[in-house]
Amino acid sequence: MIVGILKEIKIDENRVAITPAGVEVMTNGGHTVLVEKDAGTVSGFEDSQYAEAGAEILDKAKDIFSRSEMILRVKEPQLSEHAFLQPGQIYFSYLHLASSPKVAQTLLRAGSVAIAYETIQRDDGSLPLLKPMGEVAGPMAIQEGAKYLEMAQNGHGVLLGGVPGVDPATVVILGGGTVGTHAAKVACRLGAKVHLLDVNLERLRYLSDIMPENCSVRMASPAVIRDLMTEADLVVGAALVPGARTPIMITRDRLSSMKTGAVLVDVAIDQGGCFESSRETTHSEPTYVLEGVVHYAVSNMPGAVPRTSSMALTNATLPYALEIAEKGWQQAMRDNPEIKRGANIVDGKVTHQEVADALHVDYTPPDGLI
Repeated sequence: MIVGILKEIKIDENRVAITPAGVEVMTNGGHTVLVEKDAGTVSGFEDSQYAEAGAEILDKAKDIFSRSEMILRVKEPQLSEHAFLQPGQIYFSYLHLASSPKVAQTLLRAGSVAIAYETIQRDDGSLPLLKPMGEVAGPMAIQEGAKYLEMAQNGHGVLLGGVPGVDPATVVILGGGTVGTHAAKVACRLGAKVHLLDVNLERLRYLSDIMPENCSVRMASPAVIRDLMTEADLVVGAALVPGARTPIMITRDRLSSMKTGAVLVDVAIDQGGCFESSRETTHSEPTYVLEGVVHYAVSNMPGAVPRTSSMALTNATLPYALEIAEKGWQQAMRDNPEIKRGANIVDGKVTHQEVADALHVDYTPPDGLI
């Protein structure tokens, strides 16, 4: 198969979909890999490294699209690229279509085979291609939250771990999945008073066993969230429903109950966000203040550490990309239900139930298309 690797052009997106080491594996498997010039430069991977791994370097994205049977990308196609999409072409990336109806309509019109990293799902419900980025975004949420609690950053001047004789900050984490768990571990290590909330009782039992003593594991009921908002110095939104829009867990009218200078970090903003008051921000302009509360809602947090993120992403995505390249998307979906669950759009039809529900369109099971 001819596989194209595009340079990321979404603002402040510094990752690359595959490293030179991943390209070498693909070319050794007999596949042709086309890499757009400077695709990996910001992540620390030079064109010469891709060429040594067997890739062909092309100057323009248009040429990558026109020659490739499958596009590997970190992010969804950008507006300037929409006209380049080819009928039947596989687009394999993070798509987050539940919160991106315009991108969904573009992929539907183009006749693309859109496979989303975020809905590749194992039988146990785990999300193997979201997990590595969650392992990056969780710690970053605490790192960024701690910074924006500083008074110079409009926070109310609280050190996350406190000092002897002074109470630590209170951190509330909404969602006990990969992001929330890793965020809680980092916040606990720093000495904060942590409340980790989830709606899955079995998950709460597990978290209760593994988390340190300064982490309180609690059911995420509206009443508990309301009570904790008044105490919170930092709130991390880490809830997730695979493929669907993130549920709103804090409404805008609750901001007035929070401390002036408290910080909200919405890791779920790429799926619509956990906070009603969230709007997408960027690494260059990461925060805004609303009703005295600092909001951080950068949709591509792992893009701030692109070398780590790109290597972690390649480790996770490469086996799936190889299977699709070796078998074609139809056979790969017949053989591997995890890949089938990743199908969001096929042949002008929405093939993921939660995405269809979020977009208010008809759902077509992928089985009849493969």
